[in-house]
Amino acid sequence: MLPYNIDHVAIAVTDLDSAIAEFSAQYGAEPISREIVAEQGVEEAMIAVGGSHIQLLRPLEADSPVGRFLATRGEGLHHLALAVPDLDIALAHLREGGARLVDETPRIGGGGNRIAFVHPSAFAGTLIELVEVKP
Repeated sequence: MLPYNIDHVAIAVTDLDSAIAEFSAQYGAEPISREIVAEQGVEEAMIAVGGSHIQLLRPLEADSPVGRFLATRGEGLHHLALAVPDLDIALAHLREGGARLVDETPRIGGGGNRIAFVHPSAFAGTLIELVEVKP
């Protein structure tokens, strides 16, 4: 179950427009996509950086997972997303190894990709998202 790329690094922000403007001013990069992912309670902007992305996340509601994250930790690194070729195999591998999963079965995330989250307790207190990128 080797991940083949870092799909994205997600940063939680309170104001998406301001975060996009600040990132663009500092690094000269603009979003390649922006969408609301209602199922996850976020609006996201994806910024391409080499073969990976920076994902800026704004919660749609204060009581969403990202909203609660911001309330307790403030803006900053939310999760690391790894691209995997087969999400079902990756989840089975992690399950067999005893990793605690947030998502026992895949769900649809941004860009229509299948995703699943691995609990921060599974590795160094870091929330990991697995992303099966459509060909």
